[in-house]
Amino acid sequence: MISILSVKTMEQKNTEHYLFYASLSYSFNVLRPLQKAIEERGARVCWFIPKDSEAEHYLLPQDERLTTIGAVKRYNAKATVAPGNVIPDFFPGLKVQVFHGLNSGKKNRVVIRNLFDLYCTLGPIATALFSEVTNGTCEIVETGWSKLDTLFTQHQQTQLFTDSRPTILYAPTFSPKLRSTYDLLPEISRLSQRSDWKWLIKLHPKALKEEVEQYKALSNENLTFVETSDIIPLLQASDVLLSDTSSVLSEFALLNKVVVTYKNRVPQPWMMNITQAEQLESTIEQALAPSEEHLNNIRRYASVVHPYTDGKSSERILTAIDSLHKRGLGHLKPKPLNLFRRLKLRKQLGYYHWH
Repeated sequence: MISILSVKTMEQKNTEHYLFYASLSYSFNVLRPLQKAIEERGARVCWFIPKDSEAEHYLLPQDERLTTIGAVKRYNAKATVAPGNVIPDFFPGLKVQVFHGLNSGKKNRVVIRNLFDLYCTLGPIATALFSEVTNGTCEIVETGWSKLDTLFTQHQQTQLFTDSRPTILYAPTFSPKLRSTYDLLPEISRLSQRSDWKWLIKLHPKALKEEVEQYKALSNENLTFVETSDIIPLLQASDVLLSDTSSVLSEFALLNKVVVTYKNRVPQPWMMNITQAEQLESTIEQALAPSEEHLNNIRRYASVVHPYTDGKSSERILTAIDSLHKRGLGHLKPKPLNLFRRLKLRKQLGYYHWH
């Protein structure tokens, strides 16, 4: 059972408090390394997950969860950290954005949503984009991405998905205009009959029930449908990633491995992009034996999207939080009223007070 904190329990702990705000399962990949770094400092982490959110199913028995706004206010976190695009303005502490994905090419621009005090950007590309649009209401600090702290060391579950055969991971997006699930289903079904390849299928948490059922039905000795909140072991165990327009492409490229994309919105030289499902088999064969030129394209991209391979991005995030907390928010411009987003969050969480 997940631990629900009482006020008395909270008051007994004279430590720094951090709060994680999450609603989807991918949040855990991002926040677990940060949680580890916080707890190693002797500080405390609690979770606030809206009722009936998908993320509820991925809490661990030892996780401490706050279930009411009153409990959140009494907990009085130093910082509330979120990998999503929104955060309740009425939660105590600094509001910190740590992002849920690398740049996927879905959008040509980024947006300052006037909810966060601190954006912990992932690398030079993201830092430049946010620096161009910052309105002075927040700080932009390049820290690297906490999720990738575990990418560059062997994950304990990687061996569960490792196969002697070349392994292809299919991890598409959920966006209706960008997803490839329906177009590629017949070809993946056909290719899964090849005994010399191993397929891993990991659909997005927001995938339609119909998509899940169709791909689960493909399961055989050459294809495994995986349901997990942690994609890192799958990335490490795979030789080629197949996707469409998803941030997971960049994560895989950081391992100096080849990605095959289907109708990518903004295809780039480090990808092998196809526009017809019939091209899939020959392109995967090419991806399993890439040229040195293509590998160099991948390395160049990795150096600007996320150059940090030391596994210490979580520490850099905490340092950025410490710095802003010490200096306060007085040097930042007041945030716009942002009435629509504030009312929307209050309605979602059943909180209608303005303090």
